[in-house]
Amino acid sequence: MDVAEAGSSLDSLVSSFNARIAEIQQLVVARNMYPASSISDLSAVDSVLTALELQLHKIKIRMREETEAIPKAKKLIEASLRQQKKLQKLSAVVPSYVPHRVTKITEDATKCVRPEPSGEDLGFVSMQLEEPAPKEKKGRASPPLFYVNADELNSVPPYMKQRLTLEKVNAAIDDMATYAEATAQLLKAPHRKLTENLVERAMELKEIAATEAVKGKHFFLESDIKGPSLKHDHTGRAILTVLRHLGRISETRVGHHRVILLLRPH
Repeated sequence: MDVAEAGSSLDSLVSSFNARIAEIQQLVVARNMYPASSISDLSAVDSVLTALELQLHKIKIRMREETEAIPKAKKLIEASLRQQKKLQKLSAVVPSYVPHRVTKITEDATKCVRPEPSGEDLGFVSMQLEEPAPKEKKGRASPPLFYVNADELNSVPPYMKQRLTLEKVNAAIDDMATYAEATAQLLKAPHRKLTENLVERAMELKEIAATEAVKGKHFFLESDIKGPSLKHDHTGRAILTVLRHLGRISETRVGHHRVILLLRPH
C-alpha cells in the first residue's frame, strides 16, 4: 500500500467516526427531549380526552331531550295564554273590593232588636227548667250578587250609560244587596224583639212581601237608598236605569211605596 492510499483510508475512517459521533449526539438529544416519563403524560391526556368524549355524549343526549320537549313547552304556553284570557275576563267582572255587608247587617240587626231583661234586673232567679232550644228555621237565602261585566256595560246604549263605570255599577249592586238583607232581617225578626219604632215598619214590610208581585223575592224600598255608593242623585238614577235594562232589578208599586226587586239575569 502506498502513502496516498493509506492517507485516503485514514480520512475515510475519520469521516466515518465523525458521522457516528454525530448520530450518537442526535440520539442523546432525542432521548433528553422525550424521556420515559412522557408515557404517563400521554396516559393522562388520553384520560382527559375520554372524559371529554363522555361529557360531549351527555350534552348530545340533553340537547335531544330539550328538542323533544319544545313542542310540549309550546302547548303549555298556549294553555297558559288561554287561562290568562279567562282570568282577565273574570277580573273584569269581579269588583275591585269585597263588600263588608256582614258587619253592617249585624249592626243594623243589633239596633233593631230590643235587649231582653236578665234575671238580675227582675230581682229574682229563674227557677224554670231549661227547655231545649227550638230548631232554627231555615231562612231565606242571602240576596243575589249578580255583578255586571264589561261586555254587558258596553252593550248599554251610550245615552243610558252616560259616564258610569263598571266599578260604580257593581258597588251599587253591593249596596242594593245590603238593603235587601236588612229588609230580610227585619222580616224574620220576632215582634217582641223589635224596638217600638220598628214594629210598624216590620208589619208594613210583611204586607209588601205578601203581595203577588213581591212574594218570594228579595226586595227593598226606594226610601232605603242611602249610599254609600247608590244615592238619590243623577248618578244613582242612571245606575238604576242601567240595572233595569240589564235585568238585574225590576220595580213595582205597593201602596205609596216604590219597591225594587233583585232579579237573576237571564
